[in-house]
Amino acid sequence: MIDGNTILIAHLGYPTTTFKAPLIYNPYFESIGVNAVVMPMAVEADVYPEVLAALFRLKNIRGALVTMPHKVTTTGLVDELSTAASIAGSCNAVLLRPDGTLRGDMFDGEGFVRGVLRKGRQVAGARALVVGSGGVGAAIAASLAGAGAAALGLFDLNSAAVEGLARRLRAHYPALALELGTRDPEGYDIVVNATPLGMNEGDPLPMDVSRIAPESFVGEVVLKSEVTPFLAAARARGCQTQIGTDMLFEQIPAYLEFFGFPTTTPDNLRAVAQISY
Repeated sequence: MIDGNTILIAHLGYPTTTFKAPLIYNPYFESIGVNAVVMPMAVEADVYPEVLAALFRLKNIRGALVTMPHKVTTTGLVDELSTAASIAGSCNAVLLRPDGTLRGDMFDGEGFVRGVLRKGRQVAGARALVVGSGGVGAAIAASLAGAGAAALGLFDLNSAAVEGLARRLRAHYPALALELGTRDPEGYDIVVNATPLGMNEGDPLPMDVSRIAPESFVGEVVLKSEVTPFLAAARARGCQTQIGTDMLFEQIPAYLEFFGFPTTTPDNLRAVAQISY
């Protein structure tokens, strides 16, 4: 029940048709008796800066979840960035602090890595390929580096995005081996699709799946379907996989702490979530 005391968390992006977070947060808030709501708000890129500024003039807003296509833009619209957001060059959470300033953070990468570790796989010392160097891909690369990956392969159709991410990674992790401009998954222990490919019917696969070793761990960020064509192809190769919503469930406890709400476990969130495909 939404009333005059409800705390608002805006969920900002465009389009909103694939949003899954409200189907996790809102049942959880209801289950623990917290009067808060995550509200999808479809905001196109050209008006996003003014909309964000206006939203945070509301007196009942606590923060915002930020998704495509606004994660990178948001880094220039807040007063302070976390280390993770600075390295990623993107931001998927904004907190309104008591003094009126905005703090931006990034949890995509942490969520992805937590999911890998929960499935019993090693990140420390691993070689990982991240295809897609936008907001989510850069965040995953940053968190893989922070978790001790020995080498990262980075690919994006936008070469400037790859070079910028590599520059930030080298500044914080000078010992990290980087291979730029390739999406050949051969020789990698962890392979990640961090592109939007798979959101639309008929999308090509993000890489040549036949070159992924059966022993490799394959992750996906697309949320539109549980098992995307990319993951289906990887599973056919014998690979252990991680679906897009695993990353979402794993990062939500960190989000809850960031926003000052009671935190929980991914298993508890799954028990109350109302996600369907």
